[in-house]
Amino acid sequence: MKTSYLLGFAAKDRFHAASDLDFVIQFPPGLELFSPGHGTELFFAILIYLCLGTKRGYTRNHQSSETQTMKDQVKDIKYIRHDSLLAWGQTCLEKLGVQENDAHFLSESLVQTSLWGIDSHGIARLPHYLARLQAASIKPAPNIKIENAGTCIANIDGDHGLGIVVTGRATKEAIRLAKENGVGIAGIRESSHCGAIGIYGRMIANEGLIGIVFTHTDSLAAPHRGYQKFLGTNPICISVPNADGPPLCLDMATTIIPYNAVLNARRENGKIPEGVAFDKEGAPTEDPHSVASLAPVGMHKGYALSFMIDLLCGPLNGMAWGPNISNMYRDLTERRHLGSLVIAIDPQRFFGGITFPTSVAEMARAAREQTPRDPEQPVLAPGDDHYAKEKLRRKHGIPIEPGLWEQMNELSVKFGAALPENVDGTEN
Repeated sequence: MKTSYLLGFAAKDRFHAASDLDFVIQFPPGLELFSPGHGTELFFAILIYLCLGTKRGYTRNHQSSETQTMKDQVKDIKYIRHDSLLAWGQTCLEKLGVQENDAHFLSESLVQTSLWGIDSHGIARLPHYLARLQAASIKPAPNIKIENAGTCIANIDGDHGLGIVVTGRATKEAIRLAKENGVGIAGIRESSHCGAIGIYGRMIANEGLIGIVFTHTDSLAAPHRGYQKFLGTNPICISVPNADGPPLCLDMATTIIPYNAVLNARRENGKIPEGVAFDKEGAPTEDPHSVASLAPVGMHKGYALSFMIDLLCGPLNGMAWGPNISNMYRDLTERRHLGSLVIAIDPQRFFGGITFPTSVAEMARAAREQTPRDPEQPVLAPGDDHYAKEKLRRKHGIPIEPGLWEQMNELSVKFGAALPENVDGTEN
């Protein structure tokens, strides 16, 4: 049986999970550690581990039972084939009445998000969607209505359907309008959580268009100078066509971390980074169980950006804003009433449209050629980190942590769905 390997050191006095380590290299199963191209990284990782561990007075005495817990958690991570994971998710959705095409699109979107390394919005969110389908706050087969309000604008009523399905339909309509008229804008109402909005931005860019996507969430973030939750994580996506590869894509929350990263840390009894969240007293916290609100990215800038996104997604589409939006996780029988805004722009209608994808590629190439401060951390273009992670995960599998795997086991029993296969082809 192939195993995964963990190498790291911690500058802290205690271990709780792999997230406590200040430096971690985790090698997925099937990766030949001493093959050409990997030996150098391993050598320097061991050197750093020994030098810094010694410098900080690290000894074997620090390796308590908590260290063993951390090792067990890493050892128990499973690496799952992406295609098998997609089929598993689709089966679960269809068992609850989701139509085949919609179930495939949703499961494919979650798996693709996991392939990009965005685990906060990937397959880990499927158990929640399934729970809401069972609670009847999300309709498995909604009557999605598209109303054109002009040559470039469409209003989409999601009828309380799965947010990924609703936003996918809206994105296709925005693309159609943009190809016909130069720009397409789709406003969405009565939707639910729509996953990672980079899915829709890239859908647009893959059609040769510029994609801009906004959505909002219930209040999770503190305003600048405050500490009680007021706005959502309210993400923004901008994606552009690239003549020399996949689209360049900015996909970011307006908080330093998304709230789903907090939930993942709670599930796995891990920690969150320092300085990204507050407890109920307004003090910074690394304990996911103590998080009362998230910090906005860029202080006043992230707060103001989130404020404007909320207006464009909520009130513009007849939906609520901030504290008036129903909580995602509290009462699963309560409908979400979420809005989004999807914009597609045809670059060919502008002076530089013919050469725009080429310019995108040239700018990305120039960025990657910039001299990095740290030779081990090269300068990237937007989206490069996602594509690099996707290449690795397609080969070595999507990591599934123990808590999520337990949920998947329970769902497989409930819906009679075979568990997805490990990346080495063995069954679970």
